[in-house]
Amino acid sequence: MTTFVALLKGINIGGHHKIPMAELRQLLIKAGFQNVQTYIQSGNVIFHSSDKIEGIEDKIQKSIHAHFGFEVSVIVKTHEELQIIFEACPFSNEIKEKSYFIMFSRIPDNELVEEVSKITFENETFVIKKDGLYFYNGAGYGQAKFNMNSFERKLNVTATARNYNTMVKLLAMSSVNEKDH
Repeated sequence: MTTFVALLKGINIGGHHKIPMAELRQLLIKAGFQNVQTYIQSGNVIFHSSDKIEGIEDKIQKSIHAHFGFEVSVIVKTHEELQIIFEACPFSNEIKEKSYFIMFSRIPDNELVEEVSKITFENETFVIKKDGLYFYNGAGYGQAKFNMNSFERKLNVTATARNYNTMVKLLAMSSVNEKDH
């Protein structure tokens, strides 16, 4: 069994795509996942499975669509993959603690990354590394000109963001689960 972290995009925000976490846990247990836990309402799920990662994303998406009636993008990472993304953050610790970690569904093409890397916004910094983007805005994410949907289109990927504190908690929760199996 492998410990996985599923990151659901765009649920329970502004009353849209409402998914109660208790209901999501039961749905995923019914889908065959084990030791299912959730963290906060924004769609972070830690669980065990012997399935392949690609099959897991598809299984979760189809289960949510069948049960709740809407599509949700799902990005699944192993504990190790999430740890690598977290540690690869190019910012100083002070900046890192105020940054957002944006996970991609796959590694974008180099040409697209080069083109997107030329984009600049005042007081905003981002760096793309493999299957992640690291974003910092001193005024906070809500004040940013950065638009993740635009970056997804330009890079031809699906993406979802988590802040530093959520990443730390997900790593801690998946590490405990990893040690148990």
